[in-house]
Amino acid sequence: MSRRYCIFLTALFCAFLAVFLVAGAVLPDREFSQIENRSLEQLPAPSLKTVLSGEFMSDFETYTTDQFPGRDAWVDLKARTERALGKQENNSVYFCKEDTLITRFETPDSELLSQNLSYVDQFAANAGVPVYFSLIPGAAEIWADRLPAGAPNASQKAVWDTAQSTLRNVLFADTYTPLSAHSGEDIYYRTDHHWTSLGAYYGYTGLMEAMGLTPVPLSEYTKTTVSEDFYGTIYSSSGVRWVKPDCIDTYVPDTGIRVVSHTYDSKGNPVEEERSLYDYSYLSVKDKYSMFLGGNQSLAVVTTPHTDAPKLLIVRDSYADSLVPFLTAHFSEIHLVDPRYYKLSLADYIAQNDIDQALVLYSVSNFCTDKNLVWITM
Repeated sequence: MSRRYCIFLTALFCAFLAVFLVAGAVLPDREFSQIENRSLEQLPAPSLKTVLSGEFMSDFETYTTDQFPGRDAWVDLKARTERALGKQENNSVYFCKEDTLITRFETPDSELLSQNLSYVDQFAANAGVPVYFSLIPGAAEIWADRLPAGAPNASQKAVWDTAQSTLRNVLFADTYTPLSAHSGEDIYYRTDHHWTSLGAYYGYTGLMEAMGLTPVPLSEYTKTTVSEDFYGTIYSSSGVRWVKPDCIDTYVPDTGIRVVSHTYDSKGNPVEEERSLYDYSYLSVKDKYSMFLGGNQSLAVVTTPHTDAPKLLIVRDSYADSLVPFLTAHFSEIHLVDPRYYKLSLADYIAQNDIDQALVLYSVSNFCTDKNLVWITM
């Protein structure tokens, strides 16, 4: 290699760095990434404490990564390169058959799983009403045939089996069987970790069977497609940008349904906020799944026209949001509690609101990693 050629390569490399240095200095920082659906790190302010501890440099490194010019294009390029090199995974997301992205399910922490199951049993023992329990298997389990050959993937059915052999105070509701029976249908989003409304319907049939209720036949509903351009959480984390979007469908009309979200103001006073079964304003943003009930909330109460029907409390994760519309045919009130945000006594709440029965409903992956379930024992 000649000296002149070495100088040329060095100059080219320096120019490359200079372009991105100038671009990074000139371009305004972004606060939020719509594609990744998360807030981006902002320029940290140094202090003696953060500099000495190394916190400032760590935050600054995150800042430069988040605010790197053309970040979205570089993330896309990385994923395409991984695929071109024959890799079938990026950021723990598998590139699967039928244009599907599936997050790998890791072997659960046995201690945390055992702890969470014990919390459910304690809650059921003290609730004063019948408590049903179900774990929703994810796409990595039900759509395992779409995974790349030999892809490492722990068993979610094993978690369900552990729950059945461990819990003593609950009534079990099987969502695994109806989902497995319809595995050839669009029961999960291809770009998101949630089940679709169709998947939620089949899960609903399993819950109704356990509760001794007759589900409304699917044929009595009219499917309405409300979005054809949904890209979910797995799309955001995977770096993959070449798959086609998902559709979001609804089946149950929201006529006569009232939803109230209960929160507290800065002074600790209770606040009631009117919401709806479907908040269509979310269809114009990235987080379209939040159109169901309006997204995350600590406590929501859904009131239906069936005033003589029983009242149900659900301790849940976000999978319940698209399930609730189907439940409105069977209950007068559905009280939804998210232990990540609700820290008051559930036993007291059940007594004060004349709840007739309760349901603990989680996806397998969330149940295995949630560290907030201790609050349901309070």
